[in-house]
Amino acid sequence: MTENTSTTAGRRVVALALTADGAPCGLGRAPRMAVAAVEDGRIADWRVAETDWDVLHDQGGHGQHHARIVRFMRENGVDVAAAGHMGPPMVNTLDKLGLAVVTGVPSDMDAEQAVLAVVERLVEG
Repeated sequence: MTENTSTTAGRRVVALALTADGAPCGLGRAPRMAVAAVEDGRIADWRVAETDWDVLHDQGGHGQHHARIVRFMRENGVDVAAAGHMGPPMVNTLDKLGLAVVTGVPSDMDAEQAVLAVVERLVEG
């Protein structure tokens, strides 16, 4: 996994792109997003939101889709955006928002374990 921004220990809100089956996937076409609050190395809160970004990705321009993703991140108080893949323009956009960005999350990893691994990696630097 690679990350764009360092972070410190404490409470983190992680958004992880998921397939319909709940496996980590690329951000831009993710049909679902897990939003997890991680405190003291444990998941304190977990929910999955249906985003339909797999369908919405090709409706309208990229700027419109990026705005949709930014809105989701802001509305959910996300500190860390994680996915199997994210295009450089989206990484740049989320980085400008001050989010830690982590890519390369393996698609065969359990989603909850992936979130914990992402936070651990960020804390370790």
